Amino acid sequence: MSTWNEIKIVLQEEDLEFIQGVLYTMDVRGVSIEDPSDILGREQGPLTWDFADINIFEYGKDKAVVRAYFNIDVDVAEIVREIEEKIQEAKSFGVQFHEYEIFSEEVNEDDWANEWKKYYKPTKIGERFVVKPLWEEYEPKGDEIILHMDPGMAFGTGTHETTRMCLEAVEDYMKKDTTVFDIGTGSGILAIGASKLGASKVVGVDLDIVAVDSAKENVGYNSLENVEILHGNLMDVVDGTADIIVANIIAEIILVLIPDVKKKLHADGVFISSGIIREKEEMVRNGLRENGFMVKEVRYEGEWVCIIAEVAHA
Repeated sequence: MSTWNEIKIVLQEEDLEFIQGVLYTMDVRGVSIEDPSDILGREQGPLTWDFADINIFEYGKDKAVVRAYFNIDVDVAEIVREIEEKIQEAKSFGVQFHEYEIFSEEVNEDDWANEWKKYYKPTKIGERFVVKPLWEEYEPKGDEIILHMDPGMAFGTGTHETTRMCLEAVEDYMKKDTTVFDIGTGSGILAIGASKLGASKVVGVDLDIVAVDSAKENVGYNSLENVEILHGNLMDVVDGTADIIVANIIAEIILVLIPDVKKKLHADGVFISSGIIREKEEMVRNGLRENGFMVKEVRYEGEWVCIIAEVAHA
């Protein structure tokens, strides 16, 4: 049985996105996230507490736990030092990061390989979507659309506010024969959702080859033939134009993408962007305005913002 180094980071929920970004720049072999708000924030019903593991509240309802797994031969002290240096560097640039604790221990593979799965359960999103992990049973009700997902190490399980808002926005703005570009596709969840809503063509793109592999697998689990997953520098690798372009990344990357999005978006298309914290909303709004976009709608959930925009016409 293999043994691994587990780095456990106990932190505030709003700092999860940043720490995940730090970990995925390192040689991490797996990541699990235990976030009490995933349970407390759900509509309370039969899919909530029946599936909850009470250990998720080990550090209280306001603290999340990230477990990152590294090869047994790495220098754990060096990994911890690198994580702490990146946090301090971010703080020096004005990033808000709250108090945190870091622990480390050696664990057996069987202990971690399935540990995170107990926190990832069928989740209803929007009017029709149910995100269902492969290992769970769920019988669809009415016209529910089931997204069969195994996120692995890629972003996008459907539990994060930004993923939910983007899925709901795609649902609301989808029309017949729609082409969708999903920029920064992660696990492929938004691309898969768009396809199952009836999009005629979907292209998902990610810079991270781990995410690309994960997205391709998830597309296969859903038996979709009109979804293409590409590895490359985001907008650079998509051909043609789209009716909907969705980017659930971070505000700074969205700003870089906006000029290319304008070139690739149909005249009457919409650009759905999220991964934006409230403090960066005005920055993204200004970037859209400066590039000839008009904001149609802004949605909020927790500390996160989703902006739906269209090209302004004279």
